[in-house]
Amino acid sequence: MTKLTVWHDGSCPLCRREIALMRRLDRRGAIEFVDASEPGTVCPTDRDALLARFHASEDGRMLSGAEAFAAMWRAIPVLRPLGLVAKNAVVLAILERTYRGFLRVRPRLQALMR
Repeated sequence: MTKLTVWHDGSCPLCRREIALMRRLDRRGAIEFVDASEPGTVCPTDRDALLARFHASEDGRMLSGAEAFAAMWRAIPVLRPLGLVAKNAVVLAILERTYRGFLRVRPRLQALMR
């Protein structure tokens, strides 16, 4: 089984909701979820970078953005088909562009949810 670690921003209301959903869907416990916003959390890279973008480590390989989401989806059976489709370079590029657009509006969405 692939070892997947997901770093998330537990101080972000959007991230908390999404990670809560992913935890419920991860019935096999295939993903280790790590809140990078917690003081004392050991981070594999710069903490600010981990909090600015979604990151995952798949078998020791650090992934970011849409590629990290796709790895997480592949680890969850119900989302696995979407994660496999995202292995296609064109699909992944579209997802990454969409994710970058989301990052531009994320602060406003966070403010609305607080």
